[in-house]
Amino acid sequence: MAKNKLNKNWLHDHINDPYVKMAQKDGYRARAAYKLKEIDESEKLIKPGQVIVDLGCTPGSWGQYTRRKLAGKEGGGIHGTIIGLDILPMEPIADMHFIQGDFREEEILHKLGEVLGDRKVDLVLSDMAPNLSGIPSADAARMEDLIDLAIEFSQLHLKPGGALLVKCFKDMGFTQILEKFRHEFRTVKQVKPKASRDKSSEIFLLGRGLKHPVAQKEADDEGDAP
Repeated sequence: MAKNKLNKNWLHDHINDPYVKMAQKDGYRARAAYKLKEIDESEKLIKPGQVIVDLGCTPGSWGQYTRRKLAGKEGGGIHGTIIGLDILPMEPIADMHFIQGDFREEEILHKLGEVLGDRKVDLVLSDMAPNLSGIPSADAARMEDLIDLAIEFSQLHLKPGGALLVKCFKDMGFTQILEKFRHEFRTVKQVKPKASRDKSSEIFLLGRGLKHPVAQKEADDEGDAP
């Protein structure tokens, strides 16, 4: 009974949510687009000519926003490259490369390499969140695992001066996640956009400037070899 009431309350809030209405009007697949829009407008993240990777990109609203920001190439198309990765399928977005699969697997990384060539990434976006079990310790561990994946991906593919933006939650191992970010990035900022629901513990972390890029570390290791 309580669950039904909760579902009804969520549905009521969702239908009356101004960002849901705006998303429908502006043609975005989800209200999440406005979270990225706010962060981008305040932090100046997305610029023409960039290579941008969107981890956990389905249903595609962040890709849609990014594509609009890079649009305007003469004759159509975009200034830059957008690559979306997700284990779930996604409806195509014009000018966006979508790779379905787990980006920890060799086959998927090979497909990513085919699109990137020898280029490094300017910006990694992650709106990934775990399937919740309701057990706080388990959910916190799952969230931390996703953040670890995003950081590891960034170490491999991000330009030294690039940026990583991830979603996390204040009630899911946030202190440890923040510490990891501070260990890996030169500057770290916490951002709570207005489009994030007030009652949600959702918050975004923005890290800029890798301290320990893997490619550099490997080069240093080779230099130390006898």
